[in-house]
Amino acid sequence: MIIVTKPAGLLSVPGKAPGAGDCLESRLRHQIPEALLVHRLDMDTSGLMVFAANRAAQRHLGLQFEKRHVDKTYVADVEGQIGADTGTVTLPLICDWPNRPLQMVCHVRGKHAETRWQVIGGGVDWTRLELFPKTGRSHQLRVHMQAIGHPILGDRFYGDHTRAPRLHLHAAALGFYHPSDGRRVTFQDPAPF
Repeated sequence: MIIVTKPAGLLSVPGKAPGAGDCLESRLRHQIPEALLVHRLDMDTSGLMVFAANRAAQRHLGLQFEKRHVDKTYVADVEGQIGADTGTVTLPLICDWPNRPLQMVCHVRGKHAETRWQVIGGGVDWTRLELFPKTGRSHQLRVHMQAIGHPILGDRFYGDHTRAPRLHLHAAALGFYHPSDGRRVTFQDPAPF
């Protein structure tokens, strides 16, 4: 396995647009040619990613993501004060095709998406949360926080991007079964904001 921290503003994989080839995957493969992608983070999100060092590890890790055996913890700063200490958002999500890459809540055709959250701090007009996504839909955390009236600070798609110089969303911890011996491992990376 290869554990890396992706900076905000860098794609996980090459983009489709001309000139969008710079990404974490290509940078890592330049240094470690055998590195294989296992999962992705949004371009604006920073934090931990795991790459596999061989095909067997890629299959093992990929199945853990698919079967939801990976514990993912994100840190996010959101707008406003949240009234409770914990909660769960369960809203189905679907791509907003006319406005790609945006996603939206759709109770008719959307896919199940679930995010548990816990307050860990904050200020006068913002709250710091730990977010625990049970599912891994595109933009899930961003859309779920907007849907409950607390968009993530700096979110250029779903909130007021002028509130922060970057999206305040960071993949702070990953826990999964090691592909070589099956022991449970956890990696952590503190939020840079």
